Amino acid sequence: MNTAGSIVDSYETRITRAILDAYHEKVSRSVVGDVLVVGAGPSGLRAAIDLASKGRKVTVLEKRLSPGGGIWGGAMAMNEVVIQDEALSALEGIAATPRPVERGLHVVDAVALASALCLKAVQAGVVVLNLTLAEDLCVHDGRVVGVVANRTGVGERLPVDPISFQAGAVLDATGHEAALVHMLRRRGLLEGRAGPQGEGPMDATEGESSVVEGVGEAYPGLWISGMCVQAALGGPRMGPIFGGMLLSGRRAAALIDRALTDGPGEAGAEPTRGGESLSEETP
Repeated sequence: MNTAGSIVDSYETRITRAILDAYHEKVSRSVVGDVLVVGAGPSGLRAAIDLASKGRKVTVLEKRLSPGGGIWGGAMAMNEVVIQDEALSALEGIAATPRPVERGLHVVDAVALASALCLKAVQAGVVVLNLTLAEDLCVHDGRVVGVVANRTGVGERLPVDPISFQAGAVLDATGHEAALVHMLRRRGLLEGRAGPQGEGPMDATEGESSVVEGVGEAYPGLWISGMCVQAALGGPRMGPIFGGMLLSGRRAAALIDRALTDGPGEAGAEPTRGGESLSEETP
């Protein structure tokens, strides 16, 4: 019993200490790793799962409360998403069951897919830090080597300094924002572009193809996948079909893993669309 003047290690404080100890241990072991993925949408989570399954030490930073990106809302808040035949392989190891509908299309329950990706990532050994905002990049000697992060809702409103995470590769999977690409562009580090190019109008067929083909190293150490590819290169949006997102994440994981194995500058694939390079100077 807590009496006047006494100090008691109560049940409530033991709960608090358990959370503090576990969380700070998790963050501490994530400060340095192989890959930092910014954005826990379908491409970011699929890439993280594949990389962790290859033995890479992976941390995912997600600014929102719930990982899963745009999967949850399906289309116009109807929580079903579409996967095409050629992308079914990207559901490998993911406990979400596609149901065939017509002409090579399958529907998947959006809640099941988002939840399954999150669970699989954690089971694979990925550390997911939600409510963590990428505020800036660490760039050393012309190479991205990490991410500057703050607590969501804090860094944007208060003069509170961030912390840094470092890794051999950083993946911009921030979707439509292309947040990390924009951080480089606004400083003139991506030549020939004054600002984010932005996505083109909807073309699901072209979009599903180019979102995979455009995956690559946008700047030494910084890779792009998912809708970030379209936002960075001007590719079309594709709406609530998610096969391309998952395949884009798989391609990013394969290229990053190879680059980490071969060393900087040996295996980087520069992202292109229609023969145009992201960092190519405009005539």
